[in-house]
Amino acid sequence: MQYGFAIDQRTCIGCHACTVACKTEHEVPLGQFRTWVKYVDTGTFPDTTRSFGVMRCNHCTDAPCVKICPTQALFKRDDGIVDFDGDRCIGCKSCMQACPYDAIYIDANTHTAAKCNLCAHRVDEGMEPACVVVCPTHSIWVGDLDDPTSGIARLVATQETAVRTPEQNTGPNVFYLGADQAVLDPLAAPVDDTYIWAKPDAQRLLTQGDVPGSPRTGARTTLNTAHPRPWGWKVVTYLWTKGIGAGALLVAALAVLLGTDLGVLGDYVAPALGIFGAATTGGLLVWDLKRPERFLYLFLKSNFTSWLVLGGYVLTIFTGGSVLWLLAAVLDVGWAMTVLAWLAIPAAALMAGYTAFLFGQAEGRDLWQSPVLFWHLQAQAVMVGSGTLLVAGLFLDLPQAAQDLLVAAFVISTLAHLAILLVEYGGRHVSRQAAAAAHIITHGRYARTFWLGSVFPTVVAAVLGAVGWAMGAEAGGVLAALAGLTVQPALLAYETVFVRAGQDLPLS
Repeated sequence: MQYGFAIDQRTCIGCHACTVACKTEHEVPLGQFRTWVKYVDTGTFPDTTRSFGVMRCNHCTDAPCVKICPTQALFKRDDGIVDFDGDRCIGCKSCMQACPYDAIYIDANTHTAAKCNLCAHRVDEGMEPACVVVCPTHSIWVGDLDDPTSGIARLVATQETAVRTPEQNTGPNVFYLGADQAVLDPLAAPVDDTYIWAKPDAQRLLTQGDVPGSPRTGARTTLNTAHPRPWGWKVVTYLWTKGIGAGALLVAALAVLLGTDLGVLGDYVAPALGIFGAATTGGLLVWDLKRPERFLYLFLKSNFTSWLVLGGYVLTIFTGGSVLWLLAAVLDVGWAMTVLAWLAIPAAALMAGYTAFLFGQAEGRDLWQSPVLFWHLQAQAVMVGSGTLLVAGLFLDLPQAAQDLLVAAFVISTLAHLAILLVEYGGRHVSRQAAAAAHIITHGRYARTFWLGSVFPTVVAAVLGAVGWAMGAEAGGVLAALAGLTVQPALLAYETVFVRAGQDLPLS
């Protein structure tokens, strides 16, 4: 059984009755929508046309929001409806990143995720959704798509239909009849400085030049809902802090296994950085929740298909390992250090790289769907982790062999980071959305930050590190430490543009 909608845009008059009925039925706050009508104008006056599109949750067969939700607040019912339980939601906003249709928002009153749930409470009572009842032209059809005798199944089977972003392979169950492609394609119709009755939200205005549009049709979006950017500086910073912690302990573990004594750096500084990185990362993630008082639901109501949950366990295990490392150093238990070093390598790699799997579940953000992101995060972690250890090494009596190992790790990882950047932004991308987002970074609004704030200082740091490696001794250590300091803001600059650009392009 699979409930779904069919929307006949051939008869839709854009009256917004469905929007009003939905807002009334569910007490949706002002300025937020579970269903809304998008307007797109094409042509030039007087030869213009206006097309409508009713936008809402697509109740996907393979719903990415359900997989990424860490507390099972979003779930798929036996009848195919994707519903939500606000009492379980922690407000992490990951579902907003996973949805390719901009269908989910954080309710301004409850601070939890909300969306169209096909009026499940009405369906359970044998009634139709509110939007279906009020539509004056019977443009909204609802029913069981798997039942060949149902009206909606017969309609979809006998008429030409389209769905939004089929390339995402989510199996959307909202079918459009006679819809203009410029309405369904979020990149086909940029906004102007104003809508017909209001101004676009700040985010859509900011990104209007990033949407490619169509020179042939000149299509413009003249009415739409807001397009917020769910994740901001806290997520950017957490990528950096966990990189420092993971990278420092990973380098220290490699030093133990290679028989290189890092002294105080390896025994105390590296695990302390690991604890600091994990604790700061966890603090930032909790701070970013809209319902932070519910953060324990991550462990008490876990959805183990979500990398937000698995990442929470990785953070916990990594922190525990860092504490044990510190205790083993204090108690001078040599064999324990060797055992912990072997365990620290996979733990640190997961600590640095689990975000690649989390971002992979954010199926609405094509820029983040990179097959090399896991390895990129490893390179970044070793770069900033070893860089931080090099800075700390200035204040300690560091043996030359230890300095050489740290500088080698730093230079190699920094070059790997630059090489992956070249591959990521110099090659082809998996979709138009990913290509457009990459273009924003390299040639658009973020180009100055990317090239001058990130790439250039990272190249300088690689050169300084290589020169310091060749020089050795005290002078080389100073250059290497300077390089290690330089990459910290450079990585923050890169993560800023990467996280922002991935979310900038509209999905509806």
